[in-house]
Amino acid sequence: MTLVAGIDSSTQSCKVVVCDLVTGAIVRSGRAAHPAGTEVDPTAWWDALQNAVRDAGGLSDVAAIGIGGQQHGMVCLDAAGEVVRPALLWNDTRSAAAASDLTAELGANDWAMAVGSVPVAAFTVSKLRWLARHEPESLARTAAVCLPHDWLTWKLRGMGLESLTTDRGDASGTGYWSAATDEYRLDLVELATGRSDLMLPTVLPADSLAGKTIDTGAVPAGLAVSAGTGDNMAAALGLRASVGDVVMSVGTSSVVSVVSATPTADASGQVAGFADATGEFLPLVCTLNAGQVLDTVRNLLGVDFETFDELAATPMPADDSLTLLPFLAGERTPNRPHSRGVLSGISLSNLNPAGLARATVESIACGLADGLNAIVDCGVVPERVLLIGGGANLSSLQKCLAAVIETPVIVPAPGEYVAEGAAVQAGWALSGARPDWQGGPRSSVTTAAAPEIAARYAALRDQTGPDAWPQ
Repeated sequence: MTLVAGIDSSTQSCKVVVCDLVTGAIVRSGRAAHPAGTEVDPTAWWDALQNAVRDAGGLSDVAAIGIGGQQHGMVCLDAAGEVVRPALLWNDTRSAAAASDLTAELGANDWAMAVGSVPVAAFTVSKLRWLARHEPESLARTAAVCLPHDWLTWKLRGMGLESLTTDRGDASGTGYWSAATDEYRLDLVELATGRSDLMLPTVLPADSLAGKTIDTGAVPAGLAVSAGTGDNMAAALGLRASVGDVVMSVGTSSVVSVVSATPTADASGQVAGFADATGEFLPLVCTLNAGQVLDTVRNLLGVDFETFDELAATPMPADDSLTLLPFLAGERTPNRPHSRGVLSGISLSNLNPAGLARATVESIACGLADGLNAIVDCGVVPERVLLIGGGANLSSLQKCLAAVIETPVIVPAPGEYVAEGAAVQAGWALSGARPDWQGGPRSSVTTAAAPEIAARYAALRDQTGPDAWPQ
């Protein structure tokens, strides 16, 4: 039996799955936590990877390895390959002003035409501008810039800076690589930093072999290393998503992406014109508020996950329902980094645990629906929704989502789809053919349409714009 390993180096943890190359069956797995925060020393990711591999029983019998990593994070390396400063993660919003400045300097339409996306705080290009403005000494020391998965892939191979690699999926989230033309826009790097000499990773095709591992202690020498990709791209691979498939992921944040045969360019800034990891495209909308909002309200109510789900499933009268705008951590889409949450429609009869739980689930469902609508407005035609992530286990969320969108909702069996997608890519690089794994069972969600839920949410969202709630 030939085995391949996939690694999901996410915001919160590192997960490893070891899979049979032929069937995709997971033979064993492991995980290790990442530190909390929006800036992290990358060595914490490396340590977690080693620990997760050990937790999975090691990789001595594995032939290839691939990494799916959290997108956008800025990893700066000096000429000796040492980390210059802690990496700024995608959810670090201190670069919001930098994103606004870059958009103003070039123009939103020109940004969209150049790279398919308009800068937001999450993008690497915005973080580079923040670095240039606030830590010029750190920028001066920086010789190369890469992403979290790039850095881990590079560390596995133990080579010089010139061997830094990435893939088109993760590169498309930097804000300075174009999915439409498959090339870096070095002029945009210079616009952000004033530097024209920064080294960037070589962009490899999805089936490429990046190199071989060195002996890291936990990872043995000689394993084939794939190009790797971003977490959203890896999840699409793990789900076997094809053109027209919508992947909705409800984790710390919520993500809506659609595999598309054509690139998108959205000057409004709502839709990021990403590439996928196969040669297609992956227009994507991401919100900051999802699982953390669910957990915050659940903890406030003092109930477990199952009880929260039961409360949220309680029917509420259409004319006496709470409506929550869930922007508790600011928001990325819509771009309101300094906004706050709003609870509206409070009455004597609905201010109770069931009302609040229901409003919370509805707010997440409506945010996902807004994301899909924005992608549809870019000309992409959705065929079906694949709902994944921790929040997808809530039957109340499944039904609320099916009630507010017109596209069929399918819930795959719970799985580590980012890690599994990274394993798919590892197998692809090893064998030269994309593995055709069947995956687990999937269930369809049916419920009556409830357009009034989306209408209430939209009214509150539009009423409480950035001018009305600036801080």
